[in-house]
Amino acid sequence: MATYPILREQPATLRRRPARPKETSLTLFPLAVRHGDCEPGGASAPPPMKNRSTKPATELVGIARLAASSLRAEAKRGTEYFLLPVRSILNECHSDRVPFRWTVNPYRGCEFGCRYCYARYTHEYMELDGGDFESKIFVKQNAAALVERDLENEKIWGEHIAIGTATDPYQPAEREFRATRSILERMAEREGLSVSITTKSDQVAKDADLLRKISERSSLTVNVTVTTVRIRLARMLEPRAPRPDLRLAAVRKLRDAGIAAGVFAMPILPGLTDGEEDLDKLARSAKEAGAQWLGASVLFLMPSSWKPFIEFLESKFPRLAARYREWYRGYGYAPEDYRKQIAERLAKLRKKYNLGSRPVGGGAHSWRSTQLQLSWEKGETSCQA
Repeated sequence: MATYPILREQPATLRRRPARPKETSLTLFPLAVRHGDCEPGGASAPPPMKNRSTKPATELVGIARLAASSLRAEAKRGTEYFLLPVRSILNECHSDRVPFRWTVNPYRGCEFGCRYCYARYTHEYMELDGGDFESKIFVKQNAAALVERDLENEKIWGEHIAIGTATDPYQPAEREFRATRSILERMAEREGLSVSITTKSDQVAKDADLLRKISERSSLTVNVTVTTVRIRLARMLEPRAPRPDLRLAAVRKLRDAGIAAGVFAMPILPGLTDGEEDLDKLARSAKEAGAQWLGASVLFLMPSSWKPFIEFLESKFPRLAARYREWYRGYGYAPEDYRKQIAERLAKLRKKYNLGSRPVGGGAHSWRSTQLQLSWEKGETSCQA
């Protein structure tokens, strides 16, 4: 799940809200087939998650130790939900592969079960198998109070915050735990933030009222991921994600509400979703839904994603499996020549349908800091923004 920051001048200041009591054409593969926040209870509380690591629980550290102590809150649809006691909601990102510094992922794991999902590796940090990524979902506790505290940190002032980079913030768990909405409610109280949301769910449109409030005081964009408009293929690739037509309908609802929104065709899957006709239909559908941009990138495979994805190909598209083995060799990028060809194809489609290549707009607002303003009034010149 990738996002882009808003392209605008670097803001100088931020205004804090008043203090309040703190709360604890042809595909390149012609042979391919084209197709709420709970607190732990007493003796009756549900048991903590069984430690699946080969290490003793006492030897686990960091997020792995927190995960091992997480209480199971619920189990339904073949999925277990655990309450994860985290220390912060905003995470600083140091990867050169992404153009933003701060991320928010209200959950760890994602129930949508996309065959190609690169984020499976994040479960390995908790000493869990990547195959558990879609069946063991961790809900971050006290999200609202933590994000309120995190937003006070001067390090994030003027920086972009990307929500939904390693998990979908509107996966089914959100209907019950509402961690994402609780975070957005606190952001709505702020002024001058720069925020993006990336999701495969039409559920994001249900928060249009809240998103509109944020966009009135901050810069906000919403990226709805649609890899293909072919419903049958989408169901195979993304088993539990909402249908592509529902996601596009969500884009229309967001745009009608005055919210900056676009479509992410991420990832483009060689031999499956890369045909000229397929991409043209996707671009046209995005435009008809009111999308302002069409972001796209070719499939990148992490080692933890390779096994489930290649098994899926061997089962459903065996003629493609050999080519993927040759191209990816277990992980990494598709060949550069292919990626260039797809980039050229997308550039033509954007021009044809008058779509941008990345999020733009969303409303730029200045950042103001009451503490910094006070320093100026006192004539101090040594403070740093």
